Amino acid sequence: MTLLAAEHITVERGGRTILRDISLQAHAGEFVAVLGPNGAGKSTLLSVLAGLLRPDAGQVMLDARRLSQLSARQLAERRAYLPQNPRLEWPLSVERLVALGLTPRLPATGGLPEGYAPAISRALALCDLASKRDQVATTLSGGEFARAMLARAIVNQPQILIVDEPITGLDPRHAMQCMTLLKDFARNGTLVVAALHDLTLAYRYASRAIVVVDGAVVFDADSLTEEVIHSAFGVRAQAAGAGDSRGFTLLSPSEK
Repeated sequence: MTLLAAEHITVERGGRTILRDISLQAHAGEFVAVLGPNGAGKSTLLSVLAGLLRPDAGQVMLDARRLSQLSARQLAERRAYLPQNPRLEWPLSVERLVALGLTPRLPATGGLPEGYAPAISRALALCDLASKRDQVATTLSGGEFARAMLARAIVNQPQILIVDEPITGLDPRHAMQCMTLLKDFARNGTLVVAALHDLTLAYRYASRAIVVVDGAVVFDADSLTEEVIHSAFGVRAQAAGAGDSRGFTLLSPSEK
């Protein structure tokens, strides 16, 4: 079973500590929401967990091996990463953009093997992009492009899926579809780690919440609480509803 473990991670930049002595474990089948105010260190933490940023102290383990011991290809075969602000400079079709997520499995030369077409079609359908298959990706709207990048991340069906603000720019319907998709991947055994700002969607869909404040983990449990939201974000919240309709109403700090 996949186990991703951070051990005493510290990251410093420009004389400032971005992450301070973070330790955590995450297992296959979990949907971990990483929450926190702006500048808390969420994106940096995800970059470290994805093996894209080497910490100044501590280490990240994937099963029994350090991430630093894995080649880029070995890591890419098991882990997919979606950055917060993805960019595309080339006029690729949406299909070709999504196919880039299969790079670790593709032959070194030649075109795209026919055998990979079903995986691409599935990823496009899951992200509601089947009708955009042949469109040039640089002509997509912001929300469509975000979904295309998510399709690229999931097309290889990774064991670990790390996504940074995957619902930014999505309309409400597609934001909920995205969260359902991530939850389904976790149910099927993928370890999903997502940095999120929407507390209600994190509360509804994630199986675990990690809250980061000033570079440190201040909360790690199955579900958010009103007290943690007040402490971490400086606003009061009231939980309401149940199941798929549960969520938080955020209040000004002065309201009871």
